[in-house]
Amino acid sequence: MESALILIAEDEPEIASILEAYFARDGFRTVTASDGDIALQHHLRLAPDLMVLDVKMPKADGFAVLAEIRRRGGTPVIMATALAEDLDKLSALRLGADDYVVKPFNPLEVVERAKAILRRGRLNGDAPVRHGPLELDGTAHAAYVLDGDRRTLLQLTATEFKLLAHMMRTPTKVFGRGELLDACMPESDALERTVDSHVSNLRRKLQAAGGGELLGGVRGIGYRLLPP
Repeated sequence: MESALILIAEDEPEIASILEAYFARDGFRTVTASDGDIALQHHLRLAPDLMVLDVKMPKADGFAVLAEIRRRGGTPVIMATALAEDLDKLSALRLGADDYVVKPFNPLEVVERAKAILRRGRLNGDAPVRHGPLELDGTAHAAYVLDGDRRTLLQLTATEFKLLAHMMRTPTKVFGRGELLDACMPESDALERTVDSHVSNLRRKLQAAGGGELLGGVRGIGYRLLPP
């Protein structure tokens, strides 16, 4: 994990330098981008393992960058924002951020959150798990929707993958929001309702890939995988 490449998209040089130093201290490789356009270029060229993305970036703001990153795939993203309102945090999560930190933040906390996300993304090498048309391969860290000979790769964030993997281990169980939060985002201080945002994104991606209504909610309790 410590050799992972971290893309730091931050237009304030002092903050970028501090984050670089803290990540480097723990053995991570880093690259920085001072605006949204450069961040997208670095992402395409270097394929970083994780991205720390400031919301207020020149040329393309953090939300625009995040939307494009999600169109490309599932690179884990931690959003950094000076806006502490829950609405702004939830907007980032709905767009597909894996976590967020509010400025001024402790750089050590950012590094620890990055480590937690990378750990969650590296499941043990179990054989692929099936549930109806869903197939999850922990070794490849990939999830697919199967339809005859067609195999559609789901472009999931690290948190969405973790949620799906956790529910697929016991597909008949109803999982409470608090349980999902503890199991899939244990180091985060996110609210239980942020689980709703991640599950909503996951459900939308399953439907778009032809997975149908496989992820359902149980009023007042939480979520479960529906029988195929």
